[in-house]
Amino acid sequence: MRAVLLVAIALLGCEAHQAASQPVAAAPAPAPKPTPDAGASLELPPPPSLDAPKRRLDFRAGNPVIPVKLMEGCEKVTFSSRSRLKLTLPGEITKTIDVAPGQAFSVRLKDATPSKVVARVQLLELAFNDKQGLADAQVEWERKGYPLKAQVLGGVFGVAGKVIDNRRYLLLIDQPLEPTVAAARQAQLLEKEGVRTTLYEEVLAPGHGTVELFDADGNLAGEAKDELTVESPDATPIDVRQVEFGVGYDNHGLEDRSYRGSLQLTVDRNGKLAAINTVGLEDLLKGLVPSEIFAKAHPEALKAQAVTARGEVLAKIGLKHLADPYLLCSEQHCAVYKGVSGEAASTNLAVDATRGEAIFDDAGRLVDSTYSAVCGGHTENNEVVWGGVPNPSLRGRPDVLDEKDALVPPSRLHEFLTTDQKAMCKLSSFAQPTKYRWEKRLSAKEVDEKTASLSIGTVYAITVMDRGVSGRARLLNLSGEKGATQVRGELVIRRLFGNLNSAMFEVRSEKDAKGRPTAWVFTGGGWGHGVGMCQTGAIGRAEAGQLYRQILAHYFNGAQVFRVY
Repeated sequence: MRAVLLVAIALLGCEAHQAASQPVAAAPAPAPKPTPDAGASLELPPPPSLDAPKRRLDFRAGNPVIPVKLMEGCEKVTFSSRSRLKLTLPGEITKTIDVAPGQAFSVRLKDATPSKVVARVQLLELAFNDKQGLADAQVEWERKGYPLKAQVLGGVFGVAGKVIDNRRYLLLIDQPLEPTVAAARQAQLLEKEGVRTTLYEEVLAPGHGTVELFDADGNLAGEAKDELTVESPDATPIDVRQVEFGVGYDNHGLEDRSYRGSLQLTVDRNGKLAAINTVGLEDLLKGLVPSEIFAKAHPEALKAQAVTARGEVLAKIGLKHLADPYLLCSEQHCAVYKGVSGEAASTNLAVDATRGEAIFDDAGRLVDSTYSAVCGGHTENNEVVWGGVPNPSLRGRPDVLDEKDALVPPSRLHEFLTTDQKAMCKLSSFAQPTKYRWEKRLSAKEVDEKTASLSIGTVYAITVMDRGVSGRARLLNLSGEKGATQVRGELVIRRLFGNLNSAMFEVRSEKDAKGRPTAWVFTGGGWGHGVGMCQTGAIGRAEAGQLYRQILAHYFNGAQVFRVY
């Protein structure tokens, strides 16, 4: 039997850290000091000790378990099961309640207090190997007079001879603020420096409250301190009624859903009730993969999706929701997860067939196996989309079976967009012609309204100044009646114009008789950022006879699939 070594991820920004009792296979490298010749003076703090058990991965039993948010901000949560249940109610004396099949219970909070959270403005996030980028950014912001703090986010652990390292550098303004004050500070920075920022949050004290358990008749059946746990001894899914989903999106609604694993009802950061599903990674994938790809697609494409989704989850652990009582959410911010209610037999088979597999580079390190829906005929380099240093496994490549079929390179973008290419995301039976090639027309008034925050007035010219290997825009110049400015970043550019399908586009103006723009027409290709696996292209490759390992080797530049548990 292959020996599997338990190690854990070091997470930041959570409750008070506890000393680890388990050995760490690969300790984080000492944080570098900025080089003196760069004029830097800030020294990175050492990585923290390992966090509480619920916030780290445990591979001793093979399949690690992950706490995933189902809902938060609730007044009441109702659950039941078709099998018996075991309820655990901690308090001065921990109580357990055995429940017969079919009984429904509701949970409410009493005397709850929110978490005490402080936030620092996060200026940027960099890959852990981009030490020079960190030093350069630090020098730039120090010259502007901002107090700085560099922080290591994420962690590193080894299992089955492989290394999973998702550490990042963060550059923060070292002023801990109340979250609302920090948000106002962000707005000031946007106006003064033209920089969009995020917030790095830390919990100084977790929320508390009494969790009340009521039976179907409304009678109080028990109370718990801070958290109530629901488990099924027979491993039968737990039914949760009226689960809220799609918050902030057009599909926002409520739906009864079922979940494998256990259910935790606890206090969220705002002192309201949260429902959290603690679930094994493989079961998580079963409820996640069908939301990421067509469940009726070719089995080899489904296997490729299962492997990439597994790697992406492992790469995200510890990087999000640092001030929340869970590691991942079940929405698009992390990955859409519907539990058993979202499962499909075909994708369950794909998850089982690739159990424990992820993608690793030649050095044995986990590849952040990102993916997007339609690459438009060519994938993109990671640094074009997210900045940082080039990742050898995330190189942009033509999406063709034989690179001799790449008739026109994206460097000749107009010809590339208008020539009939043998792209797999076009030839796939699941291809979407309006996503592979598209056009979006905005009136001059609409563009002026969308760019109003840039303070350049009526827009006269829009010019792409720099593109990636796929033709995706990474730097845009806009000229107007009041001046000119530049917009940098693939996602920032797309959002500026009302969420363009991708940044692989050309733009032209329509003008009136006096030469004034009346409209702007964006003509482009692809749907999504284009880095890593092209999902529709993967289906096309599978239909052409490629196996999932071949598909992944293409999109991740020769990186290989290995099983880690």
